[in-house]
Amino acid sequence: MPRYFFDLVNGDGVIRDEMGSELPQSRDSLLREVSRILTDLAREELTDREHGGISVTVRDDCGRSVLSGSLDFRTNWES
Repeated sequence: MPRYFFDLVNGDGVIRDEMGSELPQSRDSLLREVSRILTDLAREELTDREHGGISVTVRDDCGRSVLSGSLDFRTNWES
């Protein structure tokens, strides 16, 4: 199974994945993993902010970017 690396960009800057994860070589498996990462991070990091964003870039074991996903939000909530 190929190894993929999931680099994150959030409010803290870039967090480079040095370990990677072995996943089936399919678009669907990478999309599921990126979606899981984004929703987990949103739940943990974005609940107490007025606006923010998170992005994930997937690299293959040759270092090529093969997929990216992002989540951005802004609130217009007035207290």
